[in-house]
Amino acid sequence: MTPETAQTILDQGFAPWIKALSPVISEISATKTVMTIPITPDIKRIGDIVCGQALTALADTAMVFACFGHLDAPEPVGTVTLDTQFLRPANGDSIRCEAEVTRAGKSMLFTRCTLIAEPSGKPVAMATATFVR
Repeated sequence: MTPETAQTILDQGFAPWIKALSPVISEISATKTVMTIPITPDIKRIGDIVCGQALTALADTAMVFACFGHLDAPEPVGTVTLDTQFLRPANGDSIRCEAEVTRAGKSMLFTRCTLIAEPSGKPVAMATATFVR
């Protein structure tokens, strides 16, 4: 699957509120997916930092695409568990999420990701999720 194909799947098949984050898929393969969102006033909260809900939505969406990349197809997957650890306040120009499948079974996929503030390059959160096929 190419980043362009994945972007089309995201643009045509995901909820409007996910698309409102303006996610861009720059890399997708069997081993890694990279998705970025701009930091805009719409996702900031008091203190001029990105709200946790936006970070968690980015993490979940990027890990779904990590599943797609691993499977080389947009196979429907459902989130079973999602755990996000916030490391520091997120600010800057954008948030880059690097996601991967850590284990894939017949019915379950296990994933993890790191969310990184740009341009500082500092990790702001990590997340893990389990998906059912």
